[in-house]
Amino acid sequence: MKISLNPKDFRIRGDGKPFRIDRARTSVPACYKSKKEYEKLIGEFRSEIHELQEKMFAQDRCALLLVFQAMDAAGKDSTIEHVMSGVNPQGVVVHSFKKPTERELDHDFLWRVTRKLPERGRIGVFNRSHYEEVLVVRVHPEYLDAQRLPNRPQSVEELFEQRLESIVDYERHLARNGMCVVKFWLNVSREEQRARFLQRLNEPEKNWKFNAGDVRERGHWDAYMEAYQEALRATSKPWAPWYAIPADSKSFARLEVAKILVETLERLDPHYPASPEDERARFAEMKALLETEAP
Repeated sequence: MKISLNPKDFRIRGDGKPFRIDRARTSVPACYKSKKEYEKLIGEFRSEIHELQEKMFAQDRCALLLVFQAMDAAGKDSTIEHVMSGVNPQGVVVHSFKKPTERELDHDFLWRVTRKLPERGRIGVFNRSHYEEVLVVRVHPEYLDAQRLPNRPQSVEELFEQRLESIVDYERHLARNGMCVVKFWLNVSREEQRARFLQRLNEPEKNWKFNAGDVRERGHWDAYMEAYQEALRATSKPWAPWYAIPADSKSFARLEVAKILVETLERLDPHYPASPEDERARFAEMKALLETEAP
């Protein structure tokens, strides 16, 4: 299956020229001609994901972690829903990370995500993640007061440099132990976010999605973009790459995420495990017993 744009176009390289967020695209030309063609493409991707995940589940050797970060209304929830809807529910688990609880604040900032990592053979999806600690907390450093950090550096910038280093080390540790980590930043433009907020306000059935705090956060847009740029630059590594996905078109974002997921699973090359020879002999005996059993 081919889409006109290569996922490598959106992969953030951790070497070479530093990633510049002002050059990251929020929109691209359409890669399908109609809604019917889009449904066909996303359906084919779902089928491939389902088949590959079934093999990974049966093999039970490695796990896959998908991390989604974005500004509000970028389409994280709907992307996860549309891409993962064909996967066996036993093989995938989704976790959304909101404001830390008192219990979570009594631990280091990676503790709460570590508890939610997927088991071998499964796909884990983080809707927001440990990156909140170098994004929203960087924009609102006053949130650090509630964390009661025992060895807090005098410089807040030094603290976030340390956290970025910890994240890189943490994700490398996961990779060394069979966890494939792939991270998606859904890059929505400020104008498109405004249009989606207005849609939520204008359509009663979407009012529940609206949060007044989301509009207040628009006032910090530039600060968020700076925080994203630094985080993506520092933590996009070969063992845990970031993809900056243009998200002004939700359908394009879903297709691109689905394509990257298929390619990632194909690289893991999962297979149904072969039964040992002695087991196969027992299977033959059980098959013979069942075939001769009276109905």
